[in-house]
This record gives sequence, C-alpha cells and structure tokens, in this order.
Amino acid sequence: MNEPVLVVTGLSRSFVQGGATIDVLRSVDLTVGAGEIVALLGPSGSGKSTMLQAVGLLEGGFGGSIRIAGEEAARLNADGRTRVRRDQLGFVYQFHHLLPDFNATENVVLPQMIQDRPRAEADERAAALLTALGLGHRLTHRPNQLSGGEQQRVAVARALANRPALVLADEPTGNLDEGTADIVLAEFLRLVRGEGSAALVATHNERIAAKMDRVVRLHEGRLA
Repeated sequence: MNEPVLVVTGLSRSFVQGGATIDVLRSVDLTVGAGEIVALLGPSGSGKSTMLQAVGLLEGGFGGSIRIAGEEAARLNADGRTRVRRDQLGFVYQFHHLLPDFNATENVVLPQMIQDRPRAEADERAAALLTALGLGHRLTHRPNQLSGGEQQRVAVARALANRPALVLADEPTGNLDEGTADIVLAEFLRLVRGEGSAALVATHNERIAAKMDRVVRLHEGRLA
C-alpha cells in the first residue's frame, strides 16, 4: 500500500438515548493509502455517516486516533480542525448542497478563495475541473438550471478544487436514478484517480462498492 493518507485507530462513538447507551462505532481501525479509493459498505444505520463525520472532523465526542496526511487530527482545537478540513479534505454528500445564488464556476471557486488562491487561478481551476466532468458548456449556469446529475458533478468538482489528500463521499450518487448514478460515479472515480487523491466512499450498494479499489464492511459499529 502507498503511504497512508488516513490512519484511524480505536475510533469509538456512543450516544445516550432514553437512558440507554448506544455504541455506534466500536474501536474501528482503518488505513487508506495515498491514491486509494475505499468503499465503506454497510446498511443504513450501521454507522457509516457517523464514521465519515468523525474522519471529516465535523463533530467531537469521539474516542481514538485520527491521523490525516501524517497529522494527529482528533485532538486539534477548532482552528486546527478547520485548517485540516480546508487543506486536506474534500466532501461530497448525497445532496449537492450547492449555493443557489452562485453559478457552477463560482461554487467551485469559493473553497479556493477561502484558501487564498488568486481569483484568476481559481477560475481556471474551476473551469478545468468542470470541463473534465463534461460541464464545459454549463459553467455559468446556476444550480436550478442544472439537472440532478449535473449538480452532483459540480459538487464533485468543488470537493476536488483544493487538491485534497482525501475525499470523503457519503452516498454520493444516492439521490440519482441508476443510469445517472453510474455515469456520475464513473466520472467521480476517474477524476479522483486523475487528481491523485484518496477517497473513502460510504455506500449501502454492493454494485457501487465493487467499483472501488477495496471494500471494508461496517456492521454493528465494527469493521469486518
């Protein structure tokens, strides 16, 4: 395996509900190498989204270690977590969450501006990514002028805009019909591989998981 981009050790998460403790993640260990695309497979409620939230440093309350690009990230303060998310991580969700008042190019430019990239360079990067995803003729269209598949392609471009070491995708084609989902997934995998990023993709779909480099299964909070 290539040098690890992600090393998770002993990751645990519990919730108290109705006076009972529910263990959602139970001492999970996972390593993802640079450039490797890994499917996190499991049924709804198995803890996939909770695990991605942990790895994405989106909330606290987790036990264990999360190393991202060689840095222990789980114990960082809020500013440190924000820095790692900005510089090392990209996110794709089931719903695109595009900003409705901005066009496709601007949605991909914004995360680059947060990273202080010059506007002209950010525009060029956005146009290149969107064109690679077949949206070269839709650069100035707003989300409500795009189809569901096109909106999700913009979300993929946005996730890769800052050249993240690791892309986290939570059911990235779950809101699309099967034909569109296959097309978007193929483009997602091609672009992630072309960019040299690693990816951890949560899915409940065996057929989608089989397209990844490796599959790990999450069952009752444990990786099998």
